[in-house]
Amino acid sequence: MTAYDWDELRGLTLSRQFPDVSGVDVDAVVETVRRIGPIQSQTARSPYVALGARLPGVTHDGVTEAYEAHAIVRGSTIRGTVHTSTAEHHALLDATTRAGQRGLWRRHLPLRHSDVEELWQATEKFAADVWRTPDELVEHLRGWLREHDETVPEAIDRGLGRYLTFGHGGLLRRPLRGPWSGQGAAGYRTATALLPDREVPDDPLLEALRLHVASYGPATRRDVSWWSGLGLRRVDDLLGRLDLTWREGPDGSAYADVLDAPAPRELPGVRLLPEFDAVLCGYDPKARDRFVTPADNERLWNQRNGFMLAPLLVDGRVGGHWRIEGTGRSRHLAVTSYAGARKPRKAELDEPVSALSTALDLPLTSVTVTRR
Repeated sequence: MTAYDWDELRGLTLSRQFPDVSGVDVDAVVETVRRIGPIQSQTARSPYVALGARLPGVTHDGVTEAYEAHAIVRGSTIRGTVHTSTAEHHALLDATTRAGQRGLWRRHLPLRHSDVEELWQATEKFAADVWRTPDELVEHLRGWLREHDETVPEAIDRGLGRYLTFGHGGLLRRPLRGPWSGQGAAGYRTATALLPDREVPDDPLLEALRLHVASYGPATRRDVSWWSGLGLRRVDDLLGRLDLTWREGPDGSAYADVLDAPAPRELPGVRLLPEFDAVLCGYDPKARDRFVTPADNERLWNQRNGFMLAPLLVDGRVGGHWRIEGTGRSRHLAVTSYAGARKPRKAELDEPVSALSTALDLPLTSVTVTRR
């Protein structure tokens, strides 16, 4: 069998990252999230933008309703990064986060008399019935360490405590004030308390890796490791236990895919994607060539603070970025088209701009396209 080229890899991924889902109601929202996999959500608007790009016509209220019903949920999971997923998939992300982050917790909290599992259980008990703020979680962490005669590291007061506590995979988060699409203060509660009927498979890590390959594949072992936060040795073991196809890629790496993978598809036209979209963040940062050139990938990222510009997808490849400017209810959309990519025509932007405006419930009164 001949090796994949980048065009074939891109087409195979587009077929699952942009599935054909009927409707724009809550059921369509949940089905889309189930099929495309977890949506990176440290930018709170990202799930709304991601769904608007894949489910044109979906409303802000529709996505919010899915959150409020716990049909989709948000929490700090794989790699300790905020993700939105279906309630079913959260069980897989929770287990994967515990496995991938356990070493980090042990390094930062060198417990002498206890283990991190005991601390996690105590945190989940503390947040079982009430939405807890980050400050409350940190204070609970300090109290638990003192109660168990453990050292309280100085770094707890320099941000480590906040990162560890609300970064625990067993917690879900919601805005305490403002909309789900805003960056307002978040509260945290225990996932099992909010989702008591969710089913956890016998081997959730195995199912998490199956989810990755099904949602983002074909994928290399390094793609899977980067996405999941698991070490390569564990990834190799898990991938070896899955029933997958393997084929060489354009970079000489072996690419895994599910047996029932959909056929490749083209994606003509323009889509406005969110920061940290899966077409980039589902893969090892050094291996995103199917969607973006290395030079343009560098343009999208601010290496100093880890922030990412919102990508513009043109004919299935990243061809620029966009941003919303202005204040108040009416805003301006500024689109930057990269040299080397096809510049989108103004008429091509009508539908994606309408989809973005509807998903964010934000009127966009003007659009400019700049070539750089």
